[in-house]
Amino acid sequence: MDSIFTKIINREIEAYIIAEDEKYIAFLDVFPLAKGHALVVPKQQTDYVFNLEDDLLAGLHIFSKKIAKAIEKSTDCKRIGTAIIGLEVPHTHIHLIPINNVEDINFSRPKLKFKESEFIEILETIKSNL
Repeated sequence: MDSIFTKIINREIEAYIIAEDEKYIAFLDVFPLAKGHALVVPKQQTDYVFNLEDDLLAGLHIFSKKIAKAIEKSTDCKRIGTAIIGLEVPHTHIHLIPINNVEDINFSRPKLKFKESEFIEILETIKSNL
């Protein structure tokens, strides 16, 4: 069964896509912990990150680095925190979250809500910094 991320990759579900290549895609999280919170996903649907082939796993991190640097330039943060939890969607993904302290990456916090126009503004700012 296709994951929600595979449906985004196949354009069956709309998303705020930051960048993609033949193996990876990055898009804004629609339930963000911070302005600029993004997800980076391999296009190959694999449930568990440590089941990825080594080259795909390495490439996922290299692709994530490019996206993280653009988010960092686009937001007011000290760092981009990363998290791979792997329980909520059966498709490997890396969370890239602008943070100023460790509490900013606490997933039990309430998620932020943005209007579509705010998501588009965030998206365009990040894309301009790629």
